[in-house]
Amino acid sequence: MTWTAITSPDLPKPAGAYSHVIDTGTLVFTAGFGPQDPATGAIPDGVEAQTEQVIDNVEWALAAVGLGLSDVVKTTVHLQHLDRDFAAYDLAYGRRFTAPHPVRTTVGSTLAGILVEIDAVAVRRS
Repeated sequence: MTWTAITSPDLPKPAGAYSHVIDTGTLVFTAGFGPQDPATGAIPDGVEAQTEQVIDNVEWALAAVGLGLSDVVKTTVHLQHLDRDFAAYDLAYGRRFTAPHPVRTTVGSTLAGILVEIDAVAVRRS
């Protein structure tokens, strides 16, 4: 199987040695994105606004390979404060990922200065 790695200047700069997207031709995997605005580096206040920005970043990463949020089949979500922030995060998430919703795993994690991080797996439909 061949695959292509993509790192886009239109997305937040990777914080380490990783690509933004891996495209296998059928499956597309995104890196875990935080809520940094790609143009300014600013991080919004609150989990709901951060979730919106994170999903924007995921959406822009998918757009780099011609896909969108409706192509996502799986997400993994990390919340800094799982119990406290789940409801507000889920509201924002539900606005952006519409039915049928992708499968999802949401876990509490120690995050570096952010409240939410999301990575996605999408499928290119033939």
